[in-house]
Amino acid sequence: MDNNINGRTLAFNALLRVFEDEAYSNIAFDTIISRSEANPREVGLAAAIFYGVLERKLTLDYVISKFSKTPIKKIEPKALIILYMGIYQIIYMDRIPDSAAVNESVKLCKKQKLFSASGFINGVLRSISRSGMPELPSKNKAQYLSIKYSFPKEIIALWQKSYGEEITEKLLESQSGRPPLCARVNTLKTNTDELIKLLTDKGISVEKSKLLENAILIENSGSLTRLAEFKKGLFHIEDISSQLCCEVLAPKKGDRVLDVCAAPGGKSVTMAEMMQNDGMILACDLYPQRLKLIEENAKKASINIIRTKLADAQNQDYGQKFQRVLCDVPCSGFGIIRRKPELRYKSVTGLDTLPDLQYLILCNAARFVADGGTLVYSTCTLNPNENGKNAERFLKEHNDFKPYDIKLDNIIRGIDEPDNQLTLFPHTNGTDGFFISAFVRK
Repeated sequence: MDNNINGRTLAFNALLRVFEDEAYSNIAFDTIISRSEANPREVGLAAAIFYGVLERKLTLDYVISKFSKTPIKKIEPKALIILYMGIYQIIYMDRIPDSAAVNESVKLCKKQKLFSASGFINGVLRSISRSGMPELPSKNKAQYLSIKYSFPKEIIALWQKSYGEEITEKLLESQSGRPPLCARVNTLKTNTDELIKLLTDKGISVEKSKLLENAILIENSGSLTRLAEFKKGLFHIEDISSQLCCEVLAPKKGDRVLDVCAAPGGKSVTMAEMMQNDGMILACDLYPQRLKLIEENAKKASINIIRTKLADAQNQDYGQKFQRVLCDVPCSGFGIIRRKPELRYKSVTGLDTLPDLQYLILCNAARFVADGGTLVYSTCTLNPNENGKNAERFLKEHNDFKPYDIKLDNIIRGIDEPDNQLTLFPHTNGTDGFFISAFVRK
C-alpha cells in the first residue's frame, strides 16, 4: 500500500475521465482506485471530492460566475476541474481548512503543468474563502432550486409536474451525499448473520435492511471488490429497490424465468438464489460483452441455472413460455442519480422516445408469459411517462392480462397509484428511485 498517493490527485484523474471521456462515475472512480495502492484515508478523501464535485457542478458553476472574470467556457478544462475541487472543499468540506484547499489546488495545478492557471486558481479560491457562498437568486424559484440542489431546470419541472412541489423538494434534498451501499446475501453459500460477522470483523459497518430479508446495508467498506467475501460470491451489490422488484416477481423453486434485459445480472442472480438454484433462468441482453458479465456474476455466486442469450428485447422470439417474466427496461435513469450524479447533466433530448421503446419491449415480453404466469415491468427512473403510463396502456391494450397487486411489508407508498404499481422514492424508503408494476396472464 502506497501511503504517498494523494486523494486529490485520484479525484482529479477520475473527474477527468468523467468530463472528457463521458465515463460513468462509478466505473471511472473504481478504475482509478483499483490501479492505485492508496491508503483508505486518501481513497475516502478522493471519493468525497469526486462525488461531491459531480453532485454540485451547477452550484459550483454559479459560484465561479460570481468570482471569476473569465467565463467558464474559456477556462482550460483541467484547470476548471481543479477549480471545482478547490471550491467544493472550501464550501462543503468543513474538516478541510480553506488554506489547505487553496494550497493543494495550486500544487495540483503545477503537478499538471498548468503553470499559467495556478495564479488564477489561487486568486479565485482565496476570494471565495474570504467571502463565502454567494447569495442564491431567490426571485426566480426555478433558478433558485436549480442552483441550490445542482439540478437542471428540466428535471425539476418534470418532477414538479408529476409529483408536486413538496415531493420534488424532498426528492432534490435526497440526492446529495453518498447513499448506503446495498448488498444481497448469497443464501446458497452463507446467511445474513454469518456474513455480517465476517464483514464487521474487518471493521466494515454493516446492518440488516429493515425492508427486506437477506439484504444488508454497508458503509465505510473501501473497495468491496478487494474483499475475499466478495470474490467468493458471498454477496453481490444490488440496491433494495431491485431486490424488491424480484420479490414482486416471486420466482419459486423449479420455475422457468425470463429476464429480458438482464445485464449485468444482479436480478438474475437474486432470483436464482430465491429459487435455491433449482429451475431455469434465461437472461438476455443486446450486447455480447454484457452477457459475459452475467455469466461471470453467476459463476462467482456458484449458480448454474442461468442461461444467457443474445437478444433484441423489442422483437426476440424466446421459443417457449415462462412462469415469470421480468422486463426491467432501459430508461432515463432519474432514480439512480444519487449513485451516478453525472446523469443529472445528460441531455434530455430523445427522452420522449423512450416510452415507446419500453412499451415495445414490454409487449414482446408479454407474448412469452405462460397462462397464470406473472409479468413485471420496472424502471430505475422517476418519470410517469416511462412508468405508470406504460403500465396503464399495457392493461388497456392487453385484455389477456389483469393487474397483480403489489404487497410488500414495511414499504411506504409516496403517491397515490393503482395497487399493481409502486413508485419507490429515496426520501420515503431510502431506496433508489424505482418503479415496479405487475400483471398476471388470465
